[in-house]
Amino acid sequence: MKKAPLWKSFVPVVVNLLLGIPALVPIFLTWYFLSNGPMAELGWTRQDPNEDDGMLLWLVIIAPVVACFAGFWTLVNLWIRRTLIAEAPPYPYWLISVTLSLAPFFLAIGFG
Repeated sequence: MKKAPLWKSFVPVVVNLLLGIPALVPIFLTWYFLSNGPMAELGWTRQDPNEDDGMLLWLVIIAPVVACFAGFWTLVNLWIRRTLIAEAPPYPYWLISVTLSLAPFFLAIGFG
């Protein structure tokens, strides 16, 4: 089995960590919607008292933002997987990619 150059192993790590920075926006918007909508209705969180516009407005804003980011993230990772590390097993690659993309969000809420 031919070993890949070392830099090819770091490209997915760096790319997914960098993609995690703009991922803060769709993740926060999703959290805000869930905490003021369904989770507040279940009594798990308290709804923001200033949030009286309804949830449809948030869905109109959140759906395109999340869809655009998810599509871009998927295309970038498919390209990296096919061109740089095609011999790696798929399940660990996608699990690690998602984890690395979420890392900046958890760092932000940890230090925020």
